[in-house]
Amino acid sequence: MTVHIGADVGQIAETVLMPGDPLRAKWAAETFLDGPECINRVRGMLGFTGTWKGNRVTIQGSGMGMPSLSIYANELITTYGAQTLIRIGSCGAMQPDVGIRDVIIAMTASTLTSPSSAILRDINFAPCADWSLLNAAVTAAQARTVQTHVGGIYSSDVFYAERPDLDEQMARHGILGVEMEAAELYTLAARHKRRALAILTVSDHLQTGEAVPAQDREQSFGDMVEIALEAAFPDA
Repeated sequence: MTVHIGADVGQIAETVLMPGDPLRAKWAAETFLDGPECINRVRGMLGFTGTWKGNRVTIQGSGMGMPSLSIYANELITTYGAQTLIRIGSCGAMQPDVGIRDVIIAMTASTLTSPSSAILRDINFAPCADWSLLNAAVTAAQARTVQTHVGGIYSSDVFYAERPDLDEQMARHGILGVEMEAAELYTLAARHKRRALAILTVSDHLQTGEAVPAQDREQSFGDMVEIALEAAFPDA
């Protein structure tokens, strides 16, 4: 048990999927896992452990933003021994050829600042995904009908950004989408020698203004969850 996770050691699997929304964690666990058990309710940040094709999996909400994710990822790694952490979440598209409900598999995650900035100080550290997870996720995605994009994303530390010039430069440099957590997850994974990946479903588009209705988001994110599970257990 930690300050933010009420599970006993042993109740959390070595493979953890991390949606930002705790209700999405509940939906994903009940939809894709066998025998899901709620192992965390602290602060309403729900977590569940079950099995997928015989493999133990935990789906734990991370909250919104890098500071919140940093808390949960740190505790999952240092107290519960998580080895593989995959963010499953939504993002905003930044390229004209990326559509609503498309899936983005993030090779890298650029950011202005993160909770790790104080440790890294002046260096522009380049956080990236684990290659074995990335490769397996691309293979899993190619076997599906969902449109998939692989490349760099931008992890913002604010939701209501007031830097249109920054968005323009991100798009100019090929950034596929923007979200708020992956850069810190990749940095923590590098620090602790763990595997990490972010698989994202496009929920809105910064250029066109299109958006997936809030009530439809959970059901449209199924491909992302299945790709994450297949990436974590490619031989299942």
